[in-house]
Amino acid sequence: MAHDETGSAELTGLRQSIDNIDAALVHLLAERFKFTQQVGRLKAATGMAASDPEREKVQIARLRALAEESHLDPAFAEKFLNFIVAEVIHHHQSIASTGAVETAVDPAGPLDTSDSIDA
Repeated sequence: MAHDETGSAELTGLRQSIDNIDAALVHLLAERFKFTQQVGRLKAATGMAASDPEREKVQIARLRALAEESHLDPAFAEKFLNFIVAEVIHHHQSIASTGAVETAVDPAGPLDTSDSIDA
């Protein structure tokens, strides 16, 4: 029985650490989107395109290198950045056309959440 209790306590601690990191990620993404929305407003005001493919290429290369240095799968890091960039471009297009960012979220969401989130 002690083995089960020890494993359960360890699992609870690990999950708490994951929860803390998830919270930090959400806060960091919120901060990032505050800046990208400012960029979107600036682009709209100056007639710039919503996307910048050259910058996106540079950012992908930079993030892949950071991922490798951090022992994170670079392909995953690229997918993650591509997801964020797609949302940023959507925000920029929304700002350019309506002056505001649409914040409605599809409950089904674009991500596959069928796997356990604490894996």
